Amino acid sequence: MNKKYGFYRVGAAVPSLKISNVSENVKEIKKIMNEAYQNDVLITVFPELSVTGYTCGDLFLNEFLLDKALKGLIELKNYTKKVKGVYIVGLPIKCDNQLFNCAAIIEDGKILGIVPKTYIPNYSEFYEKRWFSSSVNKISEDIEIDGDKVPFKTNIIFEMKGDKRCTFGVEICEDLWSLYPPSLNLSEKGAKMIFNLSASNEIVGKDDYRKNLVKSQSERTISAYIYASSGTNESTTDLVFSGASYIYENGHLLSKNKRYDFDSNLIYNDVDLARIEAMRFRNTSFMQIIKDKDYDKVYFKGYQTNNELFRKYSPSPFVPKSSLNRDERCEEVLNIQAYGLAKRLKATGIKKCVVGISGGLDSTLAFLAIVKAFDILGLDHKDIYGITMPGFGTTNRTYNNSCKFVKLFGATLKEIDIKDACLKHFKDINHDPKKLDVTYENVQARERTQILMDYAGSVGGLVVGTGDLSELILGWCTYNGDHMSMYAVNSSIPKTLVKYLVSFYAKKETNLERKNIINDILETPVSPELLPPSSKDEILQQTENIVGPYILHDFFIYHFLRYGASPEKLKFLATLTFKDSFSSEEIDKWLKFFIKRFFTQAFKRSCLPDGPKVGTISVSPRGDLRMPSDASFTDWL
Repeated sequence: MNKKYGFYRVGAAVPSLKISNVSENVKEIKKIMNEAYQNDVLITVFPELSVTGYTCGDLFLNEFLLDKALKGLIELKNYTKKVKGVYIVGLPIKCDNQLFNCAAIIEDGKILGIVPKTYIPNYSEFYEKRWFSSSVNKISEDIEIDGDKVPFKTNIIFEMKGDKRCTFGVEICEDLWSLYPPSLNLSEKGAKMIFNLSASNEIVGKDDYRKNLVKSQSERTISAYIYASSGTNESTTDLVFSGASYIYENGHLLSKNKRYDFDSNLIYNDVDLARIEAMRFRNTSFMQIIKDKDYDKVYFKGYQTNNELFRKYSPSPFVPKSSLNRDERCEEVLNIQAYGLAKRLKATGIKKCVVGISGGLDSTLAFLAIVKAFDILGLDHKDIYGITMPGFGTTNRTYNNSCKFVKLFGATLKEIDIKDACLKHFKDINHDPKKLDVTYENVQARERTQILMDYAGSVGGLVVGTGDLSELILGWCTYNGDHMSMYAVNSSIPKTLVKYLVSFYAKKETNLERKNIINDILETPVSPELLPPSSKDEILQQTENIVGPYILHDFFIYHFLRYGASPEKLKFLATLTFKDSFSSEEIDKWLKFFIKRFFTQAFKRSCLPDGPKVGTISVSPRGDLRMPSDASFTDWL
């Protein structure tokens, strides 16, 4: 660090934490503090709620965890007597009969200040208002910790003694994503560096958006922006975190870390605050701030047109148009699936996975995610148990593909024919096996799930679910059958994207036998194979003939759940987009089917197993989609 020329070394750290285990987290933070000190880092920021972990859920309401977190802060404060530098850590703090999500700034055995979070997210997968209050609701301006009175506010500029050039401010995660981030005022009041403690989960495309947001804010505020986000060791019950961290200086990326890392990591670089200062001097608009002004309204008439909508919509909104973006998205999705599963295996200590292999797209994708997770953890593929369970509707094509597929990846193949067990069950419940109704189908689905669960118990494994987002929204799954698993890696991936993911894997596969098998699976009609095949061993029960085209349903899903489009608007958009593919009557038929199934099958979504959120849409009852299971659909039709 060369202060003479305006250089100051700053860092962003992501500790390898254990959720709600403050003692272990404090030990890990100390290790990083020491590493930062050894590398002459002046200021180091850690992720949001890094002392406890961000994903503690309702444990934040437990007195034990809160007291433990405060003791952990005091321990870290005392440790800074041994390691020079300023350290910014996150923890929950009680004050004014409320709980606040805070950043604690500590140095040389002292707590310099506590900065509470202002904007509390309560949408999609975030519901922080269940636990935390906004800084605007606080009463106190200071708080007593370990016998010392500490500033407790958001409007603090931290300045180095004897060096007015070195100044910084702090904001927390959602503060940056808000309409008016605190960093605007902090920069206006002199902060040349902004440190952000964040917990930003991964969904497809979010990393680019997040980087652009940090980049843009560093440009807008003419500052150095140092961002640290929660890592892969956070809970993957519904979300996956990657530990994304960046150091930007006026829009220029100086350093970024390796995302998806189970180990602790620290990045650091030298920011040039003299350059920041000079740029602010030159930009005469920087301090032209208009305050306390009322806004006037100016009205214009406007007019209504009846022209055809100029804007066009993608028929496959979950799939990027360009092959380059599509490949990047596929890689990201596979990462989220695999790291989510890898974290679950690490958390449980389980080193074996059990998955049902049908020779279809969904089970293929789930299996590939397991393979990637095992490679991440360095586990042997033989501990992946691919179980094929031939039933009354299984064709030779899907059976042979299932067996070859599992073997080609060095996994353990287990074949368990379910026909005799199902016939016995039909007899037990007095069901005529010639009656090919829903009972006939569900018995097979539940028998398969029972086998997977019991086999997993016998080998000490974890059952990985294969059902996808489209099936869950339509309720195209058997309750407590294929609907259930121990971790569902496909649960937020729509059917149209599943196909592209498997296709992406096939394209980059170098083993010719594997490639051929996967390509044949891609060409196999989508079917649960619960009804007998034709006399020529061809699949007769094709899903899209029963529930409708997935390309239409995924279009409905996207606009209905992502943007809240009304049924009338859904029909308008679909008619415009698919006018060359489906008649108005077909669109109307499948839209009504979609709405009815979305409402009536909600009870299946109310008890979904854990699984990672992958895109902007998820139906987890613990996060994005919390709706009553008995809501009426009549008006919607």
